[in-house]
Amino acid sequence: MTTPALPDRPGTQRVVVTGAAGLVGMNLIPRLQERGFEVVAIDKDAQGAALLHRHRPGVPVIEADLARAGGWQEALQGADALVVAHAQIGGNHRQAFRLNNVVATERLFEAAHAAGVTYAVQISSSVVNSRAVDLYTESKKAQEAIARGSDIPCAVLRPTLMFGPHDRKHLGWLARFMARTPVFPVPGHGRHPRQPLYIGDFCGVVLACLEHRVADQSFSISGLERIDFIDLMRLLREALGLRTPIAPVPYPLFRAGLKAYGAVSRKPPFTAQQLDALVTPDLFEVIDWPGLFRVQPTPLRQALRETFSPLSRAEGGVWA
Repeated sequence: MTTPALPDRPGTQRVVVTGAAGLVGMNLIPRLQERGFEVVAIDKDAQGAALLHRHRPGVPVIEADLARAGGWQEALQGADALVVAHAQIGGNHRQAFRLNNVVATERLFEAAHAAGVTYAVQISSSVVNSRAVDLYTESKKAQEAIARGSDIPCAVLRPTLMFGPHDRKHLGWLARFMARTPVFPVPGHGRHPRQPLYIGDFCGVVLACLEHRVADQSFSISGLERIDFIDLMRLLREALGLRTPIAPVPYPLFRAGLKAYGAVSRKPPFTAQQLDALVTPDLFEVIDWPGLFRVQPTPLRQALRETFSPLSRAEGGVWA
């Protein structure tokens, strides 16, 4: 893929970030502030909104469900740009994915258009190009279509599995589990290829989009180091300073356990559908995003150490 030069144009001043208490928002917002942007944050999760307020007390945090009418639309007045980072990632209920990924996005872009927002960055996912068929994949395809169909100039970013400080789901959840269990199970042989992406590098891509108004294009932002899941877990164990044994578990048994847990849990941390996606042998396009967006990529081992360092833990980075 050709990597054209970034357009030379003035940066955005006021940015609204949705899903702001998630992994992207928690890491992007301080970087936006460092670059001199004014930030308004929106998140529907009360605990997440409170956490964000504690970490960034100077940022207005609006607790609101974008799928419902409310006063959140006023936050878009006077905004130059929008970062669409809200998403339903896990769960077993189709309606939750429809409301959070589709309906909320439709209403958000309608409100942004009415408020005169002139630019957007939509955080999509590499799963839109996956062979997996599940609630998350299909709803992310619909969410991306909404962003691309809007009258607002928009860059669509498709990251692979992201990790970093404030990761309360993905590798952050696995890290907590590994620290508490005597044996860490992996499904099947564990030789499922992954392309993990450090959130710090991804935030650099988002910042470049905002500052240079890259628009009307979709970009695959894949981790540059391909690694099998079981080897990624070994690197995670090393970063945590643990000695937890890692044990392969037959796939049917692993999946049956997840389904049983999902039947009794309101918010299962990992579902059978997510397991199916994990073992789908997808390899996603790798473009020269470091050259295109002028981002220096962080080596995987170094990124894991930064994420799970004692300082990061002390600041609530991964355990929050």
